[in-house]
Amino acid sequence: MTIQKLQFNPGIDREGTAYDSEGGWFDCNLVRFRAGRPEKFGGWAKRGTNTYLGTVRALHNWIALDGTKYLGLGSHLKYYIESGLTFNDITPIRNTTAAGDVTFAKVGDGDATLTVTDTDHGCVLNDFVTFSGAVSLGGNITAAVLNQEYQVSEIVDANNYRIEAKDTSGNAVLANSSDTGNGGGSVVGAYQINVGLDEFVAGTGYGASTWGGGGWGGASTLSSVNQLRLWTHDNYGENLIINPRGGQLYRWQPSSGVGTRATLLSAIGGANKVPTKGLQVITSETDRHLIVLGADPISGGNRTGVVDPMLVAFSDQENELQFEPLTTNTAGSVRLSSGSQIIGGVKSRQEIVIFTDTSVYSMQFVGPPFTFSINLIDNATGLIGPKAAITAPGGVYFMSYDSFYTYSGSVNKLACSVKNYVFNDPTNGINTDAAYKIFGFSNKEHNEVGWYYPSKLDANGDINTEINRYVIYNYATNIWYYGQLVRTAWLDSGVEPFPQAVKAPYLYEHEVGFDDDGSEMTNVFIESADLDLGDGDSFAFLSKVIPDVKFLQSGNLKLITKQRNYPGDTLTQTSSSVITPTTQQAFIRSRGRQFVLRLESNDGDSGNLGSGWRLGATRLDLRTDGRR
Repeated sequence: MTIQKLQFNPGIDREGTAYDSEGGWFDCNLVRFRAGRPEKFGGWAKRGTNTYLGTVRALHNWIALDGTKYLGLGSHLKYYIESGLTFNDITPIRNTTAAGDVTFAKVGDGDATLTVTDTDHGCVLNDFVTFSGAVSLGGNITAAVLNQEYQVSEIVDANNYRIEAKDTSGNAVLANSSDTGNGGGSVVGAYQINVGLDEFVAGTGYGASTWGGGGWGGASTLSSVNQLRLWTHDNYGENLIINPRGGQLYRWQPSSGVGTRATLLSAIGGANKVPTKGLQVITSETDRHLIVLGADPISGGNRTGVVDPMLVAFSDQENELQFEPLTTNTAGSVRLSSGSQIIGGVKSRQEIVIFTDTSVYSMQFVGPPFTFSINLIDNATGLIGPKAAITAPGGVYFMSYDSFYTYSGSVNKLACSVKNYVFNDPTNGINTDAAYKIFGFSNKEHNEVGWYYPSKLDANGDINTEINRYVIYNYATNIWYYGQLVRTAWLDSGVEPFPQAVKAPYLYEHEVGFDDDGSEMTNVFIESADLDLGDGDSFAFLSKVIPDVKFLQSGNLKLITKQRNYPGDTLTQTSSSVITPTTQQAFIRSRGRQFVLRLESNDGDSGNLGSGWRLGATRLDLRTDGRR
């Protein structure tokens, strides 16, 4: 009898084969490493039952001067302020019509569809508009039906679009023969800013945007409307500055209340040469400048309204409304030279790190007359997507097109034991066509940075374009692990005691218990690389496993053993045992050259919902069993 104490290398190693990675872990899901030992992920639960519309890809929280906590959420349809577990719609209004400019007409009896006529309405599909001042069409389509918020269901032409009549509970209302009116001469339409896309569209011209989104054969200009809707946001004091990528800049003030909408920054009294377009807003907090990455330039005394994707514009110190460069202020702009467009920027210690598609810049406040120093740090590494960089202890971590990097004064590539798996695996590797959805995150409680990303294929083997996986780097132990989880945006703890994340249509609180929102957490496992005796030239007999498990919450584990005789063979399951807090040993009786151990959460079985566990030093009874 030979009792072997297993000392697995921490982290997941997928750079070689399962046999080549002997002595380590080869696969996992919803498992992290604490002090080198595998443990189950913490659970999550909804923060309230209220919902939002659209896919949220941006989160930002802060505390106002009066101590109120706010959370900003930007989806492809709207922008919300969450306070007191309520999602308050603060989406800006782009246009409010004069009374009588809007009229209605039914499509037919027994049909809920209404045609809305408004000359040069400027809507795109799925836009939102709120009507007021309307009177009944004469039948089922009453004033109460008309005077509410609607989403555009069809664009007919530049002057007409369609909506689906509903009651105040959202139920369809069908027109009848008495609905012959047009809503009267006092109808007012308040149009929210155009919605964005929920999918990434690369480039402009033929094929850009979505089907039917523009004129046949016409080139499209890349804007906030015809690209993936990515909001950027930051605080200027307690006020919130928001910007849909490629769109206009807006301000929301807590002092105005959650019932007020964000207002156009350039239209606020005192505004001077404020950019009308931008790719990202960010605040230089120590020196109090508002910075716009990818701003529209000043020409002929006015902003052009066309994004310059390499222009960095910054306001006067202590004045987010003053962007005109004068001898008496610190406003100005700098155009970057390395790259074709700014992808994103993050704040770090005493600097802002700006990424183009090919380069990394450092932006630091130096004071008058230059205000900021912008230095090229690296011109051979770009950012894969606008949300793919995150600041954490030790510096800035970011994902490029083929590797992971860190910046702390200089750019350095991170050694990664799952690099080939994440970037090149034909199923689970990144779908680069949807790379703009990638979201970098930090979980400082566990010394983790990571990235949520869309894999190439989904569970059915079809092309996948939405986030469904994650990869994590533990910067305290320099190890990597990965898994499957749908989260489109994330906020670390700080303002709130637990991390927050989103999966439409809910906001979740993470690291809470070990459940999936009150249900069992499924597909939680960790699997070893191949184990053998010596060089595997002899067969071995595995008779039992002596587990070492710390249960963090009552429950059990399932221990599965597999074997094969040659590295190219398919693994065959040889045993399955339940491990409880009182299990002393599990009897196996398996023969082969290579063995694999797999441990799975047994959540939900026998009432063991939400079990938590951490592995220790498991031992095996493994002995030589002759040669073939």
